[in-house]
Amino acid sequence: MAKGKPHMNIVFVGHVDSGKSTTVGRLLFDSGAIDEATMRKLKEKAEELGKGGFEFAFVMDNLKEERERGVTIDLAHKQFHTPKFDFTIIDAPGHRDFIKNMITGASQADAAVLVVSNVGVEPQTKEHVFLCKTLGVQQMIVALNKMDVDNFDQQKFEKRKNDVTAVLKMYGYKPTDVQFIPVASYLGENVAKKSDKMPWYTGPTLVQSLDVLKEPEKPTQLPLRLPIQDVYKISGIGTVPVGRVESGIMKVNDKVIIMPARSGKGITGEVKSIEMHHEQIQQAEPGDNIGFNMRGVEAKDIARGDVLAHTDKPAKVASEFTARIVVMNHPSVITVGYTPVFHIHTSQIAAQFAEIVKKIDPATGATIQEHPDFIKNGDAAIVKIKPMQPVCIEKQSDIPQLSRFAIRDSGLTVAAGMCIDLVEKK
Repeated sequence: MAKGKPHMNIVFVGHVDSGKSTTVGRLLFDSGAIDEATMRKLKEKAEELGKGGFEFAFVMDNLKEERERGVTIDLAHKQFHTPKFDFTIIDAPGHRDFIKNMITGASQADAAVLVVSNVGVEPQTKEHVFLCKTLGVQQMIVALNKMDVDNFDQQKFEKRKNDVTAVLKMYGYKPTDVQFIPVASYLGENVAKKSDKMPWYTGPTLVQSLDVLKEPEKPTQLPLRLPIQDVYKISGIGTVPVGRVESGIMKVNDKVIIMPARSGKGITGEVKSIEMHHEQIQQAEPGDNIGFNMRGVEAKDIARGDVLAHTDKPAKVASEFTARIVVMNHPSVITVGYTPVFHIHTSQIAAQFAEIVKKIDPATGATIQEHPDFIKNGDAAIVKIKPMQPVCIEKQSDIPQLSRFAIRDSGLTVAAGMCIDLVEKK
């Protein structure tokens, strides 16, 4: 199978009305991922709905409800290509109630573009930077949008840049590693085409800046981990589990163990064949979505949420784990005994807050309060969690790819976090 350009997942984040969707739409249009005819239709649609000027946003906001409200609800996935990378854009909603999608998006992203409007730093600007950091997005580009409203003024750009720099520093990003680009997305200034309205800016356009990103390192040196997404029974072949390799390398004939499996003790087998995009391959690496066939494993033995590993380094099954979490969207407060649903890689399990160890400063990690009675929106904390049934999770320091999770309750994502320690199930 021909390996093309390296692939990157990129997420666009920022406060509502910062022009995220318009930036993405403009980028896709100017880089040829969307044709003129589609664009013309969207423009007519926007005007008909009394939303003239929203046509670029409509590229991503395909849902009818979004068009009428003029906001982004669901995660839209779009492909586009630069000379160096094949990108998948994950357009993350800025609205509070849609932050759950933002979490799903950010936890899959290799890099983020933070879009900041002429208003400058807003509450969600901070929240999104913190989330990106918490969820392991290492690389960041900042698009300072709506420069046309600021009359393309360099001093206004510098002031906004300084304000955003302070936020990035606060959450542990190195501003020297971040590119700041003045853009006017609706007009297409500095998105894909160099702007002549800002002669004082000599850096790359937004599209060019994407090629300055570093290719994400594949964690091939870590132990093999593949969370099972689905299990199929295919006549003539047998049991075919499918999933994405998160770390390590999987080869044909490898001896593997799937934990915790139906038995709770794991189930071992041998990899007979691996398939990707309907082609047989000899080995699979991190990021590869594969199906594989195993000797000695029945479809009824395993399920979504189980994790495959080599027999010498099985996935850890936790009876309890300690996590660093941030609460974003809980209707009241979280206390000991609260039992929401945890989404950890492909598994979804009920788990209970056994102890709130301490409340911490999200930027520095310093302790604010030991053993608080409760935590609420905006709080970061260290907590102990007791899963209601066995679940595979890894420590952030061991295999970060399997340490992250989102916490959901009655249709909302209330918090996100990562596992920092665990007690293995006996």
